[in-house]
Amino acid sequence: MSLLSTMRADLRGALERDPAARGALDVVLSYPGFHALVGHRVIHALHNAGLPLLPRLFSNWMRFLTGIEIHPAARIGAGVFIDHGMGVVIGETAEIGDGCTLYQGVTLGGTSLSRGKRHPTLGRSVVVGVGAAILGAISVGDGARIGAGSVVVRDVPADATVVGIPAREVARTEAWSWVI
Repeated sequence: MSLLSTMRADLRGALERDPAARGALDVVLSYPGFHALVGHRVIHALHNAGLPLLPRLFSNWMRFLTGIEIHPAARIGAGVFIDHGMGVVIGETAEIGDGCTLYQGVTLGGTSLSRGKRHPTLGRSVVVGVGAAILGAISVGDGARIGAGSVVVRDVPADATVVGIPAREVARTEAWSWVI
């Protein structure tokens, strides 16, 4: 997927998942989460090109402008929506799947000082509630829901809803297959 098509998917994500969005121009001009994602897409490309300092400098500017901190090396899929993103932190080895939604104050953080994988991996269409912290090199399965204020330190299965400190599973939406 090209950089431009990924940005279009991010725009569609905001329009589809925010009932307050009044149109594409509204999102493009006034959504800090969208600004942070667009900035990150360019910054990530610079990081991948091997530029030594510029991506970190630009990511700090984006944090100043949007209140959203995304490490240049973080891998973020298409159609991601960051709603009311002030205080969102996405660490260096974090991976976010297509179609995820992150709300205010979410942290995708590390729990070690190792140089390897130390941040979470979110599958597709994961929703992470306000103030939730997902910590360590853990996986959150496709379609999972993380409750507001939860602290997740263990893997979360696909389609599960977890809440609390530490987070525990409270529901699971099973995928139905219809046979005629």
